[in-house]
Order: sequence, then C-alpha cells, then structure tokens
Amino acid sequence: MEYHLQWRIDGMKICINAGHAPDGNPDPGACNESLGVRESDISLSISYLVKKYLQNVGYEINLIQSDSLQEICDTANYWGADLFISIHCNSADSKEANGTEVWAYAMSEQSHKIAQAIDTQIVTALNTTDRGVKKAIPGVNGLYVLTHTNMIACLVETAFISNDKDAQLLINKQDDFARAIARGVTDYEI
Repeated sequence: MEYHLQWRIDGMKICINAGHAPDGNPDPGACNESLGVRESDISLSISYLVKKYLQNVGYEINLIQSDSLQEICDTANYWGADLFISIHCNSADSKEANGTEVWAYAMSEQSHKIAQAIDTQIVTALNTTDRGVKKAIPGVNGLYVLTHTNMIACLVETAFISNDKDAQLLINKQDDFARAIARGVTDYEI
C-alpha cells in the first residue's frame, strides 16, 4: 500500500516513537555497559529534541515511548498521524559495526524518500558511516512499527551504541542528531 499526502507544515501531524520501554523497564533496548548508557534513554532524549524542533516550525507532534508495539501503532493510527518516525540506537555483536541506517516500509516510495532525507542529514551532520536506507519487508524482515502503521513511516538507527566511538556521539551529540532528523523532515519533498 502506498501512502501519499500533500506535504505541509501547518497542521501536519507527526508521531515520534522513542525506542524501547520508558525508564528501560522491562526493555532498555541495546546497552553499552562500559559507558553506562541505554538505548531507551538516548532515544527518548533525542526524540524530545526532535519534537521541540518540529513544533517550533509548526508541526503537531505526538511523542510516545512504550514497551507495547501494538500501543505505539494504535496511537499513531488512531491519532491520524501523517508521518511516523521511530528513533533508535543500533547494536551488533561486533564492536567494529558503526554508522547510521534508516529503515522504510518496503511498499511505500514516500517512506523511502523521507528515510533517505533523514539518513543524508545525519550522515552529513555527524560524519557517521552511511549504511543507507533499508527496506522493511512484511513477513521477511518487516519491522512491526513500520508494517502496522497507516502512514508514511521510517525507523532511524542513529548510530551503534555497541561501538564506543558511535556511543560517544550518541552521548555528546544528541542535539545534532535531533536537528539532523528534523531537517530531514523539513527538507523532504514529495
């Protein structure tokens, strides 16, 4: 299913999902124990900043962090969001894995376009390795929040919390990540 909308600022509704459970309970997401940071905390901090920047230019924002993927999708769908953005930190067994990637619902060209705009902004602003835009394919690797929302949707893997260099960016450059995500939204054109 392809979703289209007239891109606008005034009155446009964006649902931002800060990845993983509030206060990290029961699921903090990925962690970097040596640096003492959790994905749930970093994603919430960046999400609040993105919310602030997007509200400042006129978007209506609903921010949710929940351990229930169904609740997240229901909130975005019932609220009537025009755009859904889920913000996360990536992780891998290899401490060498690094960089930024953004996931888009495979069946939506518009989701791919906004994912690309956000990816480009983060990579340019923070000089992270560009891992590109990935396609979430239902039944294969479809991310639940991308395949169960009814609007243009993407999931942002800001950087790898498991990589100490990326984790330092996630700790010290949260405002830069937030500004880049917000610019990706405001720069996006259908």
